[in-house]
Amino acid sequence: MTLIAVIDYDMGNLHSACKGLEKVGATPKITDSALDLERADAIVLPGVGSFDPAVKQIRARGLEKPIRKAIEAGKPFLGICLGLQILFDGSEEGVEPGLGIIPGQVRRFKSEPNITIPHMGWNELQFQQPHHRLWGGLNNHTQVYFVHSYYVDPEDKNTIAASVSHGSQTVCAAIALDNLTAVQFHPEKSSDNGLRILANFVTSIVYQKV
Repeated sequence: MTLIAVIDYDMGNLHSACKGLEKVGATPKITDSALDLERADAIVLPGVGSFDPAVKQIRARGLEKPIRKAIEAGKPFLGICLGLQILFDGSEEGVEPGLGIIPGQVRRFKSEPNITIPHMGWNELQFQQPHHRLWGGLNNHTQVYFVHSYYVDPEDKNTIAASVSHGSQTVCAAIALDNLTAVQFHPEKSSDNGLRILANFVTSIVYQKV
């Protein structure tokens, strides 16, 4: 049994994330307990909404240090959408400092003729780390589902695992660094491709436990 702590900070579509994880054989537990994060085999940080309320909730619940400790200890970690953005230093969406786990900023899409903001709907991934375990069984240009007006801009471009184009702008769609992975899109809303990504994440947890 693979136990995954799904962090509850009142900013996530928790039940959809949990259903996706259950479909690929994991046992998710919704929690805001530091002890649960320590005991879990892996951690998922989902999120929808705005940057400032999210980081405030994380800090109000005393979760910043446990999240950092788990990542530093090498525990498999997956951030989803806003759960990716709050790992960064800060965001153009607000004024609160982010968790600062990944150096870089969250930026707003620039307005262009004939594109919509937010970037919403299905779009193709362009793999920068094509052999990363998260993409196992998928082809470059795999379609996944996005809903976002802001994108992450990491200082170290080598951490970018996949990008996506919206209008003339090509931006980071996923990051991967050792045990830390995070995606801007919603795997739990991305049909079979999203389930494959979640299954790959769960498989990597099992492999690490062996």
